[in-house]
Amino acid sequence: MDQPISIMPCMDMRDGRVVKGVHFVDIKDAGDPVQCAEAYCRAGADELALLDIVATVEGRGTMLDVVARVAEVATVPFTVGGGISDVASAAAVLAAGADKVSTSSAAFRRPEVIAEMIEEFGPDKVTVAIDVDRNDAMASGYEVYIDGGRTATGADAIEWAKKVDGFGAGVILPTSKAGDGAKTGYDLPVIRAMKDVVSATIVASGGAGELEHFYDAVEAGATVLLAASVFHFNMIQISEVKDYLRNRGVSVK
Repeated sequence: MDQPISIMPCMDMRDGRVVKGVHFVDIKDAGDPVQCAEAYCRAGADELALLDIVATVEGRGTMLDVVARVAEVATVPFTVGGGISDVASAAAVLAAGADKVSTSSAAFRRPEVIAEMIEEFGPDKVTVAIDVDRNDAMASGYEVYIDGGRTATGADAIEWAKKVDGFGAGVILPTSKAGDGAKTGYDLPVIRAMKDVVSATIVASGGAGELEHFYDAVEAGATVLLAASVFHFNMIQISEVKDYLRNRGVSVK
């Protein structure tokens, strides 16, 4: 293992609250983002993700006041996504205190925005999120979805990951719609397939439910392990994940 593994709790936000769904629907409240961020930093998180899951659908930018409040308490780098459609909206989020930005739907609709953001902020500041679902009609078996998983694009997810990597994105974050919130394990074939064709860091996202799932994602090629439900609802502690991985010979931050 070249790079130590990072644990990244993810706070999906709607109406200024942390929420968590299953397969991108059935949304439940999971708390205040500032309190959650503070608790996760204390619990040993290496990074945080803050995703405004309805910003794009509602046609607005990210809630900058929430970003600023989280920035005040966060002691680890945090990535903000949702409603980031161009260099200006990314700059506003970074100015509010975020360490990195994540773009998904906007990047798919206008791929050159990836290159523009990288040129402006550098590859380490730019994450491209790719929501995927299984579709046997695609060469890889996976299709790209946008608009928070609502809109099928007809594009092959692995081909899109290759293009994203070609623009120089530092991090690619694939989330499986089938796995999201289901706690049945990460979608390992997606992680493996992307790892095989890109040089970017891969974040495993969608489906962690047991300690073994985190190890499986590392084996598949992920360097950052993102989870939400298991951390929000105290099913697994961050320290437990780290101890488990170390005991299995994995280098952890």
